[in-house]
Amino acid sequence: MSLYNLISLLGVFFIPFIAWLFSAQKKNINWRLIFWGIGLQLLFGFFVFIFPVGVKFFLWLNQIVVRLLDCATAGTKFLFGRLALPPGTANEAGETSLGSILAFQALPTVIFFSSLIAGLYHLGIMPWLIRFFARLFTRLMRLSGAESLCVSSQIFVGIESALVIQPHLTKMTASELMTILTGGMATIASTVLGLYVFILQSTLPTIAGHLISASILSAPAALLISKLLLPEREKPETLGLEVKPYYEREDNLIVALINGATSGLKLLGGIISLLLAFLGLLALIDLVLSLVGHQVNSWFGWNFVWNLKNLLGYVFYPFALIAGVPPADALSVARLIGERTVATEVPAYQHLAQLLTQKALISPRSAIIAAYSLCGFAHVASLAIFVGGIGALAPSRLKDLSRLGFRALLAATLACLMTGAVAGFFFQEKSIIFGY
Repeated sequence: MSLYNLISLLGVFFIPFIAWLFSAQKKNINWRLIFWGIGLQLLFGFFVFIFPVGVKFFLWLNQIVVRLLDCATAGTKFLFGRLALPPGTANEAGETSLGSILAFQALPTVIFFSSLIAGLYHLGIMPWLIRFFARLFTRLMRLSGAESLCVSSQIFVGIESALVIQPHLTKMTASELMTILTGGMATIASTVLGLYVFILQSTLPTIAGHLISASILSAPAALLISKLLLPEREKPETLGLEVKPYYEREDNLIVALINGATSGLKLLGGIISLLLAFLGLLALIDLVLSLVGHQVNSWFGWNFVWNLKNLLGYVFYPFALIAGVPPADALSVARLIGERTVATEVPAYQHLAQLLTQKALISPRSAIIAAYSLCGFAHVASLAIFVGGIGALAPSRLKDLSRLGFRALLAATLACLMTGAVAGFFFQEKSIIFGY
């Protein structure tokens, strides 16, 4: 075990300590929650990365997702022709790819995965998985059944997860609302899994397995960090109780697949609009910073590049070190985390892929920690989506949700960093799982 592995292990314990420092009630500590929050992450990490059966299961899951992604691109290739061909490939007619085009190659896979997940819901597979994790969190961490069920659902889906607990939203405590906001932003939805795999697969072949394990690892981290930042001061209505998922089952599988595809199209539109808006706004902020920074550089004789990504990079630099990233790569990883915070995880993963194409720019260890730390919707755009989406289901709680929003964003960011630290602790240079 290297020094950096030990630093990552320290980070697994230190990041919750940081959350405690910002706690609304420092004296109200649920030690059982802390023990199982950290314990579940380490146990799952050991199973996936070290235990032989877990390693084989990890590689099997990775292969399944890669095969599914191949199926998902069949529709895009039929509709968009050469535009849908990944870089360096050719179709049956001998036409070669025109290069990387996110809108035609990766984004449309969202529709396929949305339809697939809807089908799995109809068949009862997804509800079974969700109830398994919910039961685990409720019993081991002494949480309410409603918040455990919602966070368990968030391992697989996004804002739709609030639907499974819709009848309970109006009566949930502030701490419970904080938890479901944090869980939503600390995990990713299966519907966008293919998008991230498409971006990183050529440079990190096992990325699909990593993204699945990261989303699962982040669930107990989100529960832990959320409860440390805003401990429970009331008695939740469903404390310790098993809650059944609430959802309307479609008439048949075909209807479920159709409605899932339609929902995927709406999600795709949302992703495109967010990227267009936030990347444009980010460019505007960078323009203002560069103009101001040019004057500051001239006054003090500095040579600093003034943009939001660089500034946030310095903010997240110590957190990257705590997660176990070597100092040589820490600023690069910190910039990616900062970029995710303001511009969503899509461009952050794209820039990680660019760093990976030139292996001298970032080490395998740093790449893995970055991939896990970026695996979550912990950004400003997602904050608006979750507050607005859950508020639409429970209008009477909209003010409470909005007050908790930025605290939940902080909690989700720390939870993702904690997941990155777990990956760093189990990282092995020669393992087939971590190699690229």
